[in-house]
Amino acid sequence: QVQLVESGGGLVQAGDSLRLSCAASERTVSRYTMGWFRQAPGKEREFVAAISWSGADTDYADSVKGRFTSSRDNPKNTQYLQMNSLKPKKQAVYYCAADPRLSASLIATVIPHTIRNWGQGTQVPVSS
Repeated sequence: QVQLVESGGGLVQAGDSLRLSCAASERTVSRYTMGWFRQAPGKEREFVAAISWSGADTDYADSVKGRFTSSRDNPKNTQYLQMNSLKPKKQAVYYCAADPRLSASLIATVIPHTIRNWGQGTQVPVSS
């Protein structure tokens, strides 16, 4: 199983930008679709963004389109999530996910617990 480690979280103010990173333990992740999910307190985990193994295809939740950008650097086994114009009181734990079986569009629709690999999450509190 691939180990995923998120970093880059931290307290930000509404309107700020932040970049999250997710480093994978194995080179095989270069052939995996990777994604980001988030979970707010008391809510279900929800899809945020996904990127195909080549980086050619991406998918985003409607709530983040135009503000968040997903990218990856396969030689570094790392994916990124650039978040701009963060909204107030939208704090959540952001999780990195990876799966070799799913396309970027599919990873957006499956039940989260069916995704094969997850990171431990990084907190992104957003103050108003």
